[in-house]
Amino acid sequence: MPMFQTLPPFSASRQAKFTLTTLALAALLAACGPSGAPSAGGPGAGGGAPPPAEVGVVTVSTGDVGLITELPGRLEASRVAQVRARAAGILQRRLFAEGSSVKAGQLLFEIDDAPYKAALDSALANVAKAEANLGQASALAKRYEPLAAAKAVSQQELVAAQAAQKQAEADVAVAKAAAQTARINLNYAAVTAPIAGSIGRALVTEGALVGQGEATPLAVVQQINPMYINFTQSAGDVMKLRQALDAGKLKRANGSQAASVRLVMEDGSEFAHAGRLLFSDLTVDATSGQITLRAEVPNPEGTLLPGLYVRVRVEQAQASNAILLPQQAVTRSAQGDTVMVVGSDGKVKPRPVKVGAQQRNQWVILEGLQSGEQVMVDGFQKLRGDAPVKAVPWVPPGSKPAAPASAASAAAPAASAAPATPAASAASR
Repeated sequence: MPMFQTLPPFSASRQAKFTLTTLALAALLAACGPSGAPSAGGPGAGGGAPPPAEVGVVTVSTGDVGLITELPGRLEASRVAQVRARAAGILQRRLFAEGSSVKAGQLLFEIDDAPYKAALDSALANVAKAEANLGQASALAKRYEPLAAAKAVSQQELVAAQAAQKQAEADVAVAKAAAQTARINLNYAAVTAPIAGSIGRALVTEGALVGQGEATPLAVVQQINPMYINFTQSAGDVMKLRQALDAGKLKRANGSQAASVRLVMEDGSEFAHAGRLLFSDLTVDATSGQITLRAEVPNPEGTLLPGLYVRVRVEQAQASNAILLPQQAVTRSAQGDTVMVVGSDGKVKPRPVKVGAQQRNQWVILEGLQSGEQVMVDGFQKLRGDAPVKAVPWVPPGSKPAAPASAASAAAPAASAAPATPAASAASR
């Protein structure tokens, strides 16, 4: 019997298991380096808390803020005149371009004036006849005066001659008035513009019979520089505003009753020229509870047209020591309005405020904040309990923030200079 027994060879499966176990052990030994060598760039390299979260803030500044109310309104021409035919006859000529600008007194239409010329000639003839009769009556009365003094004619004949003279003078006056009427009717045949402005389309054509029994409308002239804006405001808002002004909580815009007015067009753009408030109606509409107001705005380029729908921004008063904040910085709820204030220690705390009117996507803050405080605008999702934050200036949407320094260029040299990891050293061994 042999002293040593030959062992059977490993099977293929046992050999594979042995190889895997050996490789796993080698990898474990390679990963375990010296206990005192930290991993370069590992997550625990800093050994401290994470940096504070960055939040966008605005620094509060107080001042006089205009309280702007935005209301719907309609544009209206400042002067409107209907051109009508005051003389009857056939319209012979139109002497203007439709849609053009005309001057006051400019000739617009011509009506057949032949009958009116004949009437004027007849009236002038009557004037001449009356003046001739007056001359004869005056001469007779003058001749009777010395004869009556000499008792050559009776006193009755002298009185009759003087009465005939006065009657002749009255006849002359009547004839002259008739001639003036005929001259006016003749002038009516030449239709002129009553005011300066823009004229619309002609309402009649050449050859039409106009002025027969009524003053036929011929065209409309509108003066569109300046323009009027008619708009309405709630009577309750007007009363609250007046009470605040009387109590001294607000002061009048521009130090007077007149309020500045801005127009917002249908596309959202603001009209270049500012207007002024003319008056507010003395009565309240019983059906709507609204007060009608009217403003005047210059329109030198003729951009505004009558009947156009606009939004009117009226600065009716000013709030002293008020603040403007972006709307997203203010939280509004049934319990009140609050903002998040970043303190000098970097901690964020809520602060109740009193909110006034809204203007241009901003709230007017009347109470609750002091000048120089920092109010949080964005980054609310980064807040973690009472952890401090890093306040950075808030950049409004659409504006270009300052380009930050590139971290990639600084990280590349640092990565090339980093020492090899213990695992890599073990692998090389």
